[in-house]
Amino acid sequence: MQETNRIFTLAQRPTGKPDDETFELVEEEPPTPEDGEVLLRTLYLSVDPYMRGRMSATESYAEPWEVGEPLRGGVVAEVVDSNSDELAAGDIVTGELQWAEYAVAAPAELRQIDPEQAPISTALGVLGMTGITAYFGTREIAEPEAGETFVVTGAAGAVGSVAGQIAKIDGARVVGFAGSDGKVEFLEDELGFDVGINYKKTDDYEAALAEAAPDGVDAYFDNVGGPITDAVFTQLNVHARVAVCGQISLYNATEQPVGPRKLPTLITKRARVEGFLVSDFQPRWGEAIEQLAGWLDDGSLQYRETVTEGLENAPDAFLGLFEGANLGKQLVKVGEPERRE
Repeated sequence: MQETNRIFTLAQRPTGKPDDETFELVEEEPPTPEDGEVLLRTLYLSVDPYMRGRMSATESYAEPWEVGEPLRGGVVAEVVDSNSDELAAGDIVTGELQWAEYAVAAPAELRQIDPEQAPISTALGVLGMTGITAYFGTREIAEPEAGETFVVTGAAGAVGSVAGQIAKIDGARVVGFAGSDGKVEFLEDELGFDVGINYKKTDDYEAALAEAAPDGVDAYFDNVGGPITDAVFTQLNVHARVAVCGQISLYNATEQPVGPRKLPTLITKRARVEGFLVSDFQPRWGEAIEQLAGWLDDGSLQYRETVTEGLENAPDAFLGLFEGANLGKQLVKVGEPERRE
């Protein structure tokens, strides 16, 4: 094991969009596990849009980070030293850990991964929090049925790409908004979406959606918010269901914009709008992972990962989320497993 441990901390709270000054890479001695704990070496680190909220002082569903505090997120790691009977050196686990090369944790904070089930990186994506979010947001909140029209924003991202495929599995017509022609091609040719819309080349979202979904919108999975969501609301059908998962278009806003008033639409369409957190369904995560893994195994579900190499490049990977730089799940690769059979 190396003599130092590199850790990213929150250097300062950003105003608007974060930048390089938001992050500080510090070096410390590697931690030592106490009784019942394990020492972990990071293999993959997840960066996700929700982390932007944790950089602000405003209370939200995720507790804000303090300035000078290590950043945290989903990690896949290898156990390199164990003072626990539950995990052994060489085991691969996932949990919410620091943006660091090494960390200590108790087994209760971790979930062991079976490397034979799928590549270990998927524990942070299609078989991890983002895939689980897509599963419950689609199946439990948006509830698309065969023959209905399902619309998803951020469709080429980690959550949206899985949500759209689940809706296709359930027999819906799927329309996805994404930010480039290449992403639209990915949605239509690789994931089986019926129509992809490049919102960056679209001046009139309502007209583009009316063409893509001539029978209106029955179920909407919202990852983005803003003007696209305003357009979708004009075309909701009676008894439509809207799952509000994220609002990435607003995360870096210094003032909250005022858009069209949407409540009258909910009256005339008798539509249901429901926000949700994946943590709401934590007792059922095993169910979701089992189903998602089954779809991966039989080819019903595809996934894509964008992998940035090196812990030092984690801020760039995070900032790229707000520019649409990623296709599928954005990961940072920090290391390779050392113990192999």
